[in-house]
Amino acid sequence: MSFKIFSDTSCNIPMSRLSDAGVDLIPFSFYDKENINDVKNCIDIDSFDGVSFYNSIRQGKVFNTSQITPQIYYDYMEPAASEGIDILYVGMSSGISGSYNSSLAAMKMLEEDYPNVKYYFHDTKAASLGEGIAVFKAIELREKGYSIEETYNYLENMAKNIYQVFTVDDLKSLSRTGRLSNAVAIIGNLLNIKPLLKGNENGQIVSFDKVRGSKKAMYALAAKYNELVVNPEEQIVGIAHANNPEDTQLLIDLINKDNPPKEILSVCYEPVTGSHVGPGTVALFFLGDDNVRFN
Repeated sequence: MSFKIFSDTSCNIPMSRLSDAGVDLIPFSFYDKENINDVKNCIDIDSFDGVSFYNSIRQGKVFNTSQITPQIYYDYMEPAASEGIDILYVGMSSGISGSYNSSLAAMKMLEEDYPNVKYYFHDTKAASLGEGIAVFKAIELREKGYSIEETYNYLENMAKNIYQVFTVDDLKSLSRTGRLSNAVAIIGNLLNIKPLLKGNENGQIVSFDKVRGSKKAMYALAAKYNELVVNPEEQIVGIAHANNPEDTQLLIDLINKDNPPKEILSVCYEPVTGSHVGPGTVALFFLGDDNVRFN
C-alpha cells in the first residue's frame, strides 16, 4: 500500500465496499436531544436501522450532532503515521461542518510527532455519497499506481465536478439546523412544496427551485442529471435517502432510462447527516463538467 486512505462516516459508503481497500472511516457522532449523555458513534451503515431512526424523527424525536475533536482524528491516524505510512484524508465539506477544520488541527499534531510522513487532507466540498465519490476515486487512483500527491491533486480538481442535488419530504429538520427559515418551512409543509437544493461551489447548501409533490421532485432531480452528467457510463452515481425507498426507486428508474451510469449505489442516509436533512430526503450525486456546481 503506497499510502493510507481515511475518510469519515459522512461519506455514507458501506464498510463492505471499503474493507478490501483498507480505508478507515472516522466515526461522526450524534445523540438524542433528551439524553445528551448518550452519545452514539455512526460506525457502519450496513447495520444501521434507518427505518426505526427516521420513523422516530417523524414521531418527534430530535437528534443533535457532536463536533469531532482533533484528538479523535489523531487517534485514528496515529497508528499509520507511527509506521511511516503516508496519509490521505478525504473529508466532509467545510461549507457545512467544522469537522474538516478539526482534521487540519489533527494534521498539525501528527506533523509535529511524525514529521517524516506525508499528510494530504482533502476538502471534498461535499457530503454523503458526494464525498463517497471522491473516496472511490482515491481508491481507484491508488490502485492505478498514482502517488499520494497525484491523487490529492486529482481530487482537488475533481471537487468542482461533483454535483449534489436533493429534495426533502419535511422541511422542519433543515429549518431547525438553519438551512431554511421557519417561514419558508411552514409554507412548504402546508402546500406540499418540495424545495430543490444543491451543494454550491463552496460546499454550502442552497435552494435553487421548488416543485409541488414528491413525484415531480424525482423528475426534477433526474432532469438535472440528464442535463449535467458527463460520461455516465464511466462513473458511480450515488443516491442517498432517509427512509424513502419508493421515491428512490423512481429516481433510479428515471436515471437508468436515458443515461444509465456504470453503477448506481443507493444507500440510506447515515444518522449524522440524516438528522440534518430529515426523513424522506432523497439526494443524487454525480460528476459533471467544471462549471456544474454553478448550475
